Amino acid sequence: MDPIEIGIAVSVGLLVMVILGMRVAFAAALAGLVGLIWIFWAKKGYAPDEFGWALTVAVKTAGQVPHSKVASQALSLIPTFILIGYLAYYAGLTKALFDAAKKWVGWLPGGLAVSTVFATAGFAAVSGASVATSAVFARIAIPEMLKIGYDKRFAAGVVAAGGTLASLIPPSAILVIYAIIVEQDVGKLLLAGFIPGAVSALIYAALIVGMAMALPKFGPPVKGFSWGERLKALPPAFPIFFVVMIIVFFIYNPFGGDAWGTPTEGGALGAFVVFCMAVYKGMRWAQLKDALLETAKLAVMIFTIIWGVLIYVRFLGFADLPGAFSDWITSLEQSPMLTLVLILLAYAVLGMFMDAIGMLLLTLPVVYPAVMALNGGEFVSAADSAFGMSGPMCAIWFGILVVKMAEFCLITPPIGLNCFVVAGVRDDLSVQDVFKGVTPFFIADAVTIAVLVAFPSIVLWLPSLV
Repeated sequence: MDPIEIGIAVSVGLLVMVILGMRVAFAAALAGLVGLIWIFWAKKGYAPDEFGWALTVAVKTAGQVPHSKVASQALSLIPTFILIGYLAYYAGLTKALFDAAKKWVGWLPGGLAVSTVFATAGFAAVSGASVATSAVFARIAIPEMLKIGYDKRFAAGVVAAGGTLASLIPPSAILVIYAIIVEQDVGKLLLAGFIPGAVSALIYAALIVGMAMALPKFGPPVKGFSWGERLKALPPAFPIFFVVMIIVFFIYNPFGGDAWGTPTEGGALGAFVVFCMAVYKGMRWAQLKDALLETAKLAVMIFTIIWGVLIYVRFLGFADLPGAFSDWITSLEQSPMLTLVLILLAYAVLGMFMDAIGMLLLTLPVVYPAVMALNGGEFVSAADSAFGMSGPMCAIWFGILVVKMAEFCLITPPIGLNCFVVAGVRDDLSVQDVFKGVTPFFIADAVTIAVLVAFPSIVLWLPSLV
């Protein structure tokens, strides 16, 4: 077998292991190691006395990958972004956001559910983790919705779907991972997520209002708040926007000139500011300990997946599978846009069996070069491109699209992680209840993807200002 055939065989084996329930990190590491042994042994003609040499070289090659790639300053953004979210919860920012949203938009049909979506979007702006967002609002928003008569499955679905917004709205851990894998500017990608994240939240809200108007008892409005109460609810929520401004200003100096700092420094400063707010609000050592432990658990999970997948990625490089896939994609006799849509549909199917981060880490080394080749290459100008944008802008646009697909995967059965988190927080809900409640939001996500594909300027406007 030639390297390409070995690459395909090992990749199929990896998918089988994942579908059978093996953790992505371990499945990828095992597949990568076996693939490296296979390729090195094949170079020696499968001679029995050369197997030991192939094993030694493969183990050394695999062993160098985790440290060399993960010892990256950019990856330190991930734990700081996650920590910001947990500290914001103890600072009372989540409750303040939900209370403000309830008083301002609760009068709409399905107003409390709309408030939940807007509050999760606001919290996503200081939390880099969808799981944390879903867990927090399962405690805050679901009891409020059940109290006034919401269907418990729909209430759970709103929280699970709203939690996905943390994947797109900066600071986003998944966007950071994408930027590192494809070697693109982290700051521009984080900026690119703001408007698509807001659009996604608005489409969720429109879906909820439409459902509540069609089924009046489905989502009763919350009325009776005076303008004085509404205005009084705003100041406690302002710290969220203050933290966002700190992070954005460090990534992109709005006054021109050089940036004030790196994204890593902005994330660290944001975490420190939220920590000070939490202490001021009365956070105690036990709560700080919980926040640090939860951050460590989630960060270790993400880094473990990265370590395992990077071994598999190194094997793909030796097999030259990304180059072969790019050549095949560009040889198809159909429009590049149709090919891109088919790739996104493949992500939707793959996300039913894999977690979001693992899916992106496994596929991007192969898919990203193919999409860039479809557009005309990494250095193509907008005038000569297939999608009407330069190579760097195409990388940003495609990044937002695949991260939105990753959001979609967080609520699709049977792996949808956000649904399991919401069910785990609420004893009165089963996972099946949450999956049923989240079903309408599949339509909203499909509409959002279609809008972002049809109007790339929604994604590219902010990064183009840098």
